[in-house]
Amino acid sequence: MRPLILPVLLSLILSACNQPSPDQTASAPAATPAPAQTATPTEAAAEPAAAKAPEGDCGDQSALASEERVANTPKWSLASEQDNFGFDVFRGDSENGEFTKLNKDPILGAGTTDETQKYSWRDDSIDPCKDYWYYVESISTTGVREKMTPTFKAPAKHSPRSQPAGK
Repeated sequence: MRPLILPVLLSLILSACNQPSPDQTASAPAATPAPAQTATPTEAAAEPAAAKAPEGDCGDQSALASEERVANTPKWSLASEQDNFGFDVFRGDSENGEFTKLNKDPILGAGTTDETQKYSWRDDSIDPCKDYWYYVESISTTGVREKMTPTFKAPAKHSPRSQPAGK
C-alpha cells in the first residue's frame, strides 16, 4: 500500500462543507452538494474558516430531506494511485475517541493511474451544533487497509439558538 501513499500529493482539503443556512444564503453562494451517501470525484476547494458558527437548530436532522440537512464533507485528492480499490470514511465524537465507518460500500478508487483524482464524502447525519473528527482509510486491490489521512476536526456548523433569560 506504500506505493499508493508515497507518490501521492495528498492535498487533503478535508473541509467541512455544509448547505448554507437561511441566514447565510444572502451572503454566500450556495454550493452544490454531492448526493447523500454517494462519493464521487469532486472539485476540492478550501473554504475560509468562520470566526463563529451562526446560530441554528441542533440535534437530529433525520426528519429533514437529505438535501436540506447540514453536512460535513471530507475531501481528499491523490496525484496518482497504484492498485487502489477504494476508501472508507470514519467519524468520531473526539479526536482520540471511538470511530465509526460511515459509508456502507467502499468509495471506489481509480485503480492504477498517474492522473490526479479528487474524492469526497457527504456526511449529512451530523448534529450541526457538534464538532466531529474524521479520517480516511484506503483499501488496496489485495484488501490491505491503511489509514491514509491524519485525523482532522470538522467544527460545529451552528451554535445553539440563544434562549431568552428566565426560560
